[in-house]
Amino acid sequence: MAAAAGVLACSAGLAHADRIENGVAVFSALDKVTARTSKFEVKLNETVQFGALKVTPRVCYSRPPEEQPKTTSFVEVDEIQLDGQERRIFSGWMFAESPGLNAVEHPVFDVWLTDCQKPKGAIAQHSGGGEAGVPSAADAPPPEEDAFAPRRRVRR
Repeated sequence: MAAAAGVLACSAGLAHADRIENGVAVFSALDKVTARTSKFEVKLNETVQFGALKVTPRVCYSRPPEEQPKTTSFVEVDEIQLDGQERRIFSGWMFAESPGLNAVEHPVFDVWLTDCQKPKGAIAQHSGGGEAGVPSAADAPPPEEDAFAPRRRVRR
């Protein structure tokens, strides 16, 4: 009976993990024409241009070093077309541990997430009821928002 309680306590501890909200997303990119690879850092909600692509990370999460790695970022990528117009070619989550899963594959350029840097703080994720002394994401102050930035829906 005590062993079963210990197993349940251990599995309950694995049910949630701290995620760290970071201020900078780190990307790698490949120019297929010149075979040039580049690594660049982008602050959240800022845009960096690589060739004809504009990369804008909206959030970037990682885990503490003592936990299993999981680095994710919500990214928007626009292509500058020959007529000067911008066209959104990617809007979604990128995963650093699985770069082929949701990388931007363009005829000329590839872009993928490699890391998140400059932690802002930790946010605890829970699979259910809260624990004593651990703040939930609902208790966190709202993030500073740009009045002109598009709003995004969060599923829970």
